[in-house]
Amino acid sequence: MDTAPMNGNIEILPFKDELASYFESINAQWINDMFVLEDIDKQVLQQPRKHIIDKGGKIWFVKHATLGIIGACALLNKGNGNFELTKMGVLDTARGLKVGEVLLRYVIQEAKEMQVTCLFLLTNAKCEAAIHLYAKNGFEHDKQIMQTYGQSYERCNVAMRFIT
Repeated sequence: MDTAPMNGNIEILPFKDELASYFESINAQWINDMFVLEDIDKQVLQQPRKHIIDKGGKIWFVKHATLGIIGACALLNKGNGNFELTKMGVLDTARGLKVGEVLLRYVIQEAKEMQVTCLFLLTNAKCEAAIHLYAKNGFEHDKQIMQTYGQSYERCNVAMRFIT
């Protein structure tokens, strides 16, 4: 799928190398607002093709008709049908437009079409609004995911798995 028109204002775009800088800037903004960019963040954000796309993952961007590229999200292939929903961010200037929810639902649908065995995410309890959004869209807290993948980020203290 090349692009997916949503409502009249936004569309979801697949990864292209010329959009890679947006992946870094959008995610660096929210991470720096709440946390500190870890080395793993820097590697993935600066080289998304190498660390996500070339490993069988996917990245999508949200393009707003007047605001331009305002959001991004990735599925990171962890092997054996396990994918991490990661680096989902929306520019602070576009928050409140429900872009995150549209993007999350799109990525969940894509994961279903990819026949992902286990879709999970890692986050921090400080991200209350995001955790609420994830729970509202079928993710549940999961101790096994925390034990298996939670050490990926120092800031990780919440792990969730997509259930429905």
